[in-house]
Amino acid sequence: MEPIVEQEPARPTSAPAGSGAPADGMDLFSAVSVGRVSQVIVDQIRTLIRQGRLRPGDRLPSERDLCERFGVSRVTVREALRVLEAGGLIDVRVGARGGAFVTTPTNARLGEGLADLLQLSPLTAAEVTEARMVFELGIVPLVVERATEEDLVALERLCEDQQTALDDQRYTMEMSAEFHVRVAASTHNKAVEMLVQSFHGPLLMSLKEAQIAAPLMGHRGAHEHLDFVHAVRRRDVAAAEAIMRTHIDRTATRLAH
Repeated sequence: MEPIVEQEPARPTSAPAGSGAPADGMDLFSAVSVGRVSQVIVDQIRTLIRQGRLRPGDRLPSERDLCERFGVSRVTVREALRVLEAGGLIDVRVGARGGAFVTTPTNARLGEGLADLLQLSPLTAAEVTEARMVFELGIVPLVVERATEEDLVALERLCEDQQTALDDQRYTMEMSAEFHVRVAASTHNKAVEMLVQSFHGPLLMSLKEAQIAAPLMGHRGAHEHLDFVHAVRRRDVAAAEAIMRTHIDRTATRLAH
């Protein structure tokens, strides 16, 4: 693929960023050469977003204008817009006030991308458990400090549901994974939540392998979940860390045999 011919961008003269007005007055886009031109367009627009020269709420020029600015066909522009939309970077709206608007990717969307990378990597259950030991123990102080009454009630309700499922013999490792994801949400840190959401698949895989090695692990684990919530309610960091360490370490021990 031949290199892009970059042009010196002019200073924005359009409406303020985030106003929803089209970015027609900004000479931001450079013509592209042959090759995978749609990806080159994607990379250009992604870079402008990262640099803050295109911000959430800004409307991109029309397809026709983009074709002229990039020197490509409408099919190529539409392909690039589809990629950007799939990545959560733009929102394409229809109608008289429609167009392609810059947006902010949600935690769930970002988490999906990380999850795909993790799922496609040759991770072992033991490696996942080691990572859990580092990560989940690391967030315990934040959980103890920041968990609200709503968080605590939600965690206690999950523990009750787990106990009922155990009594009815319908307990699953999905329930255990759900508890750990909810614990992470109690940090009220978006980055932590995103990472845990992306780690859900590998976490579930490791829990299922541990359950095969020790079918009764679910019973002890459910009780430890409740003990952990009680420690958080008391704002006892040391107790909460000890419970979580024992909880995860037992999974590691089972996977090692």
